[in-house]
Amino acid sequence: MPAEKTAIIIGAGIGGIATSIYLARQGYQVTVYEKNAGPGGRCGQIVRDGHRFDLGATIYLMPELYKEAFESLGIAPEDNFKTVPLETLYKIYFEDANPIEFTTNHNKLKDQLESIEKGSYAKAKQLIETGYRFFQMATSNLLGKNFYHLFQFVTLKNALLLLKLKTHLRHMQYIRRFFKSPHLQKAFTFQNIYVGQDPYKAPALFAMLPAAELTEGSLFPAGGMFSVTTRLISVAENLGVRFVYNEQVAKIKTEGRKASGIILSNGSTVRARVIVSNADLPYVYRELLPDKRKSKHIDKLAYSCSSIVLHWGLDKRYPQLSHHSVFLSGSYRDNLKKIFREYSISANPSFYIHAPVCSDESAAPDGHDTLSVVIPAGHLNERLNRDWNKLKKDARAAVIDRLKKAGLTDIDEHIKFEICYLPQTWKNIFNLTHGATFGSVAHHIFQMGYFRPHNRHGKYKNLYFVGGSTHPGNGIPLVLLSARLTSERILKETGHE
Repeated sequence: MPAEKTAIIIGAGIGGIATSIYLARQGYQVTVYEKNAGPGGRCGQIVRDGHRFDLGATIYLMPELYKEAFESLGIAPEDNFKTVPLETLYKIYFEDANPIEFTTNHNKLKDQLESIEKGSYAKAKQLIETGYRFFQMATSNLLGKNFYHLFQFVTLKNALLLLKLKTHLRHMQYIRRFFKSPHLQKAFTFQNIYVGQDPYKAPALFAMLPAAELTEGSLFPAGGMFSVTTRLISVAENLGVRFVYNEQVAKIKTEGRKASGIILSNGSTVRARVIVSNADLPYVYRELLPDKRKSKHIDKLAYSCSSIVLHWGLDKRYPQLSHHSVFLSGSYRDNLKKIFREYSISANPSFYIHAPVCSDESAAPDGHDTLSVVIPAGHLNERLNRDWNKLKKDARAAVIDRLKKAGLTDIDEHIKFEICYLPQTWKNIFNLTHGATFGSVAHHIFQMGYFRPHNRHGKYKNLYFVGGSTHPGNGIPLVLLSARLTSERILKETGHE
């Protein structure tokens, strides 16, 4: 094994790129191997005929976490990213009520909430303040630190913390304490889909999601979220990190209690002192490592949902759409049952539209529009023979029908081209287990903290993990946090801190 400080990273997603920067700044020679033609993973980008589409995240949610992450990477956000604050986070459309704007303008928010339910703004304000405290407490005490052994996590202090974070309550159950209106209950819980989970089962801790949005706001980076990827790549390369694209890792080579290197798809072996995987963690255990017993255990964990995504290039602008528009199904609960119990999709789905031209006209040619339609769907279940092409066709028709009712009466006539991602697409391109779009391993109390798959292998002591399926969890802000925590652990355990 090489004596020098060498590291191999499998996967050039955001977690892998950020980890390469942390390690390179500490003197490691880092090489990143990526199976696809370019970097970013689900923070990648498609450009076609002048239309620009982000593959996954579309804005900075929890911008303070981004700021802290960038600064810890030696990147001054104000000097490296041009961002546009979004006063209206998204416009929420209901089937049987007027739409409302989720906005950081609290006078405007108050008028809208009170028009739906008298006295609801005061309750919303209490919920936002409480939810934001959840966010702060969880970040400081649960999400933002490594747990090296069980009894660092299972303590009286943490037990009391979990009670304060309402992890014993379901999110929807908790929200009903604040609002009687089913429209407001939906408006303050649908954000669970950001991390691919069901608000009827997710812990009330996730009240922190809308609370953080309405407290900190959100930012849209000029050029889209891929600008984050390109800037991180530039910083990494300036530190000497080498990126190798179109290079599939076939196996992680192990010797005794060490991972000695990787075997590439062409059969060649590359060795390093430290191996870090940014590939989907369950995939790594199942396909790249020899221990099938551990893999079977991980395969039995709960997984997040998938999505059908339709990227549309249009030859007409639709200014009536906000930067983000959320269309909630009238049959909200049945919609979620279809996703999380039947591993399918409703005939009347909820969906979300990203319209980046609202904030950045360079996302489409002049007079044209770029829309990404995200339809949450069940993840792949190998026991069920779902016809995803038919489900996509039906969901697409339902989306267009809903948009026509919202005033976009000719939208189907102006779609120049469509790029579609199905659950199988997510699995094929990104090796995501079950095609689980949002970072495959789901969040619940027994899959968080020390109980989430660890960021270091139990047997191979120099094999580490970074990304959404390890601690602390999924979503770009937590993946950036994962990169810091994994890097801290590497440096602590290899004596280079």
